[in-house]
Amino acid sequence: MTDDNLMTPREPQLIALNVNGEQHEVITEARRTLVDVLRHELRLTGTHVGCEHGICGACTVLVDDRPVRACLMFAAQAEGARIRTVESLADGNLLSDLQRAFSEHHALQCGFCTPGFLMLAEGFLAERPEATKEEIREVVAANMCRCTGYQTIVEAIDACATARRRACARACDSKEN
Repeated sequence: MTDDNLMTPREPQLIALNVNGEQHEVITEARRTLVDVLRHELRLTGTHVGCEHGICGACTVLVDDRPVRACLMFAAQAEGARIRTVESLADGNLLSDLQRAFSEHHALQCGFCTPGFLMLAEGFLAERPEATKEEIREVVAANMCRCTGYQTIVEAIDACATARRRACARACDSKEN
C-alpha cells in the first residue's frame, strides 16, 4: 500500500434522504453522521447531540420505524430508509398524544433529553402497544435523563399506551357493531 492510498480525499457525495415524509437531496461527505446532516443541512434541530458516542440517546430518531442513535449512523447509511425526527410527531401546533402525555405527566425538566425519549417511546409503542409498565421502564433505561428520575417518563409513556389501546378497542368495537 502506498502513502497515496492512505490519503483518500473526502469527496462530497449526493444522497437522498426521506425525512418526515419529505424527500431531501444533500451533498455531504460520506463520513457525516445522520444527526449532523439532520441538524446542519436540513435544519431539523429537534434531534439533540449529547454524548456523540451512542450512550445518552438524545439523538434518537426512527429509521424504518425503529429507534436508532443518529450520532452512530452515517447519513449515507440512511439513504433509502424512512427517517422520522421529533418534528414529525406534532401536526402543526397540535401536539401528538405522546407529547401531550409527557406534558401532562411532567415528564420533562430541562427538555434536552425529551426528543430522544419521545422517539424511543414512539418506536417502542408502535412495536409493543401492549407493553407493561415494567417493559417501558426497561426500555427507557436505554436513554439518559439527569433531571426527572425516569418515573414521570415511564408514567407518561404508560398513559399514552393505555389511551391508544382504549382508542383501538373502541374503534374495533364500532367496526363490529
